[in-house]
Amino acid sequence: MSAVVGALAVVGMGFAPNAAADDVQSKQWYLDQMKAEEMWKVSTGKGVKVAVIDTGVNPNTPSLKGQVLVDDVPKAVSYHSTVDFDGHGTSMAELIAGTGAEGSLKGLAPGAKIVPYRVDLKGLKVGSAEQKKTPEPWQAIRAAADTDAKIISMSIGGYVSPDEEEAVKYAASKGKLMIAAVGNSGTGKGDGNVDYPAAYPYVVGIAAVDSSFTVTKFSSYGNYVDLVAPGTGIPGWCDTKFHAYCDTGGTSQATAIASASAALIWSAHPDWTVNQVTRSLIDTASRTWPENDPSKYAGYGFVRPRVVLENAKYDAGAPDVDPLAKENGGNLLARSAGSSSTASTPSASATSKTPDKGSAGGTSAAGSSAESSNDSNTLWIALGGAAAVLVIGGAGVAVARARRAR
Repeated sequence: MSAVVGALAVVGMGFAPNAAADDVQSKQWYLDQMKAEEMWKVSTGKGVKVAVIDTGVNPNTPSLKGQVLVDDVPKAVSYHSTVDFDGHGTSMAELIAGTGAEGSLKGLAPGAKIVPYRVDLKGLKVGSAEQKKTPEPWQAIRAAADTDAKIISMSIGGYVSPDEEEAVKYAASKGKLMIAAVGNSGTGKGDGNVDYPAAYPYVVGIAAVDSSFTVTKFSSYGNYVDLVAPGTGIPGWCDTKFHAYCDTGGTSQATAIASASAALIWSAHPDWTVNQVTRSLIDTASRTWPENDPSKYAGYGFVRPRVVLENAKYDAGAPDVDPLAKENGGNLLARSAGSSSTASTPSASATSKTPDKGSAGGTSAAGSSAESSNDSNTLWIALGGAAAVLVIGGAGVAVARARRAR
């Protein structure tokens, strides 16, 4: 099996000093906007395990005490699994399932549990001796697929890897919901190319919005953006000393919040399959364009788990039909029941969500150039009593929505 081609790194932005920890929760602006307190009356994510594939997780922060299931990590990939060598992984875990104890970060799904997978992320400084003991992301994905974790959250990104692609297919065949950051190489940072694993089939790619519900200029864009979630002005650990939080942002943070959103839904509906959870996220996402015409900047829209939780009669559709079958190149029957069956043959009209061989460095294409018949560039977010506007693209950026030919 071949190794990763190119570097793989966490998908977060730089840090800025934050105020004392006791006002950290007041900086989590999205909790009020997403009506977290109301959702927690219905679901906290209890009973759902989220595999966090990242820089490791410190289980001893106030927010994560009792939340991290170290013993659930398979021995084959458990080397120093909870020793976070950057602080990034711990921050992501807290955004998902933090308890908020002692004024720390409050996760959107505080009843969920974290299964930590520390992986080898090229380009991050770590002792060479320890790095040799750290598994590759594809090994962690495969290992997580063989556990009872329902969600695999990956705030990491890089280039195409045959091993990783096969691991993703394997995890999909086991009925896992894989959620990954699309990357931070948008118009303000680079060429816009979406990172892997977000660009692989069966992975839900997440872009970021700011507190004004504007899709950030740094978010990568293209055919593989599926949803957007909050991703700026969010507290996270400054470093591995775990003494202070800083203001952070990126599609990493958006991915953690999207993963927590899925955990809330799956906890409320434990009998649902990955297809139904995915469909519920797509169907209830806030957007102004047709569901069958996703944006290359915001995908199917802004995640709104509240809409699912407040409707006890919500119909999540067929358990054995992949709502992203067209994008994924066919309906993987195993996504319905966690069996080991193989993917069904895609129809002739289905376009596979596969790597663009013509793009530089093996990364994904930036997106289709075909424009949608709907040229709206705003998304009305119904978050409660009031509506907010999600603007596709950052300030001063000319945006054309596109029909995504995956």
